[in-house]
Amino acid sequence: MVVIGDGDDLVMTEVFLGREALGDGLPRHELRRWYKQMFRGVYLPKNATPTFEDRALGAWLTSDRQGVIAGAAASALHGARWVDVREPIELLVAERRRQPGLVIRMDRFRDDEVTTLAGMPVTTAARTAFDLGRHQPRALALGRLDALMRAAPYGLADVQRLIDRYGPVRGVRQLRELLPIVDGGAESLPESRLRLLLIDHGFAAPETQIAVSGGDGFTALLDMGWRDLRLAVEYDGAHHQSDRVQYLKDRRRLPGLMEREWEVLTFVNEDTPREVIARTYEAYVRRGGAEIDALAWVTRSSAPNRRFGREGGDGWAA
Repeated sequence: MVVIGDGDDLVMTEVFLGREALGDGLPRHELRRWYKQMFRGVYLPKNATPTFEDRALGAWLTSDRQGVIAGAAASALHGARWVDVREPIELLVAERRRQPGLVIRMDRFRDDEVTTLAGMPVTTAARTAFDLGRHQPRALALGRLDALMRAAPYGLADVQRLIDRYGPVRGVRQLRELLPIVDGGAESLPESRLRLLLIDHGFAAPETQIAVSGGDGFTALLDMGWRDLRLAVEYDGAHHQSDRVQYLKDRRRLPGLMEREWEVLTFVNEDTPREVIARTYEAYVRRGGAEIDALAWVTRSSAPNRRFGREGGDGWAA
């Protein structure tokens, strides 16, 4: 907390605990007049729009500076993308203190699983991965693990050591299953979900960020696919469709890819899992990929008709 002035002129310039500000001399009526409550007992200026770091700091202060920022909040502090500023802040604490905007976890942790970021105790990248893979819904968990690997590469062996350290804790089976397919090459949460959908239906794990180039100066970077089949699979989010520059860039590279005998399958938010799998399987087999018996479900009329993403664009359906 930074205090400017004295007496009635005291002004707090960042997130702070109300009781500490009052103890430093801020009049109670000034606290009520000029500051708003972020969490119980935690304040910031009324005209301030809290950043993710502000919300993480506020969450930490609710624990009397005893807790540790964890989960998606920790991954964001490590630099991972696609964590919404309104995401509830996960906090490892010794006792439960429920309130809106916080996810309280009383999980065990050790000193070597904690680092300091932005002046706060935050779980290390490996411990963050250990928590994300267990506590998040499966598809979202892979997306979060991919994003963290992209921003702050962690050793899978380090995560395995934590699995061995804590044994059969909640969600560890899911974590064990996801770890081998974590890939920092994914550039969005829907891309991670698309890759998981393909793996779940028997396809070999697709390579991510495939670079295609030629002696004529042509270059292209493909989201994912199978280099030996020259088959790529891509997810086009809302930004691809609304950004004219990106749209033209995507269109202009297609002839060069076709000249090099690449086939590119593009999927959007509105495509159902059945459509994604059916189209990919047809191209996969046609280009020499092995047949996959488990894909018989794609012809069933009773197959689920969920959208690939969440309604409204680059959302997430876990």
